[in-house]
Amino acid sequence: MRLQPSAPAATGGPAQQRRSLEVFDRLRRAIVTGELRPNEPLIEADIAERMQVSRTPVRESMQRLSAAGLVVPRKRGWAVREFSLEDVALNAEVRAGLEGFAAGLAAQRATPDDLGRLAAIHRERLGLDPEDEKARVRTNRAFHDAVIAAARNPKLTDAIDATGLFYFNGDVVRMSSAEQMAQGNADHAQILAALEAKDSAAAETRMRAHIERTARIIRSR
Repeated sequence: MRLQPSAPAATGGPAQQRRSLEVFDRLRRAIVTGELRPNEPLIEADIAERMQVSRTPVRESMQRLSAAGLVVPRKRGWAVREFSLEDVALNAEVRAGLEGFAAGLAAQRATPDDLGRLAAIHRERLGLDPEDEKARVRTNRAFHDAVIAAARNPKLTDAIDATGLFYFNGDVVRMSSAEQMAQGNADHAQILAALEAKDSAAAETRMRAHIERTARIIRSR
């Protein structure tokens, strides 16, 4: 696990809360993208040292991760929870509904800058090596995050995040073929076209179908 140190911040009050949120978000993403593997031990003191923070934000983050169902307690610290493929597939189904709705809102609210960002991410994905697992996960996440951000609904963003991000992580990349990657890129192209056309119904339908396709890949394995 490679965790970069956090920027310095004052302790206590809002600054401490921000620090705890940063630590939580980075750990959560490391778990759901597969950087931290199932059953991998998580020792608070070790994480605090690697991230160059005190143990308090790490402890608070572990409690939040436990409440979110992403870590489980062990005799010495914590461990990443092991999810079954069925768990991941079910979460993908929930996310399809939420993120489909977000795409529909984004079709109404996306700015030219939003659309330009999405187009740039899509172009980058088209040039990726199918064997480049990390780049595939990173750019897929960036595309979906950009759609969600364009919806401009923080409450909806929170609800989507609560389903986890692991519907498309390193494990799913390893399950999918180059042809399935190409199909995913074609899905992204259709979603982007619907957003550019401000067609909310098409954007929602295409996003739902795209995520449901990922769920089928998982179930098939």
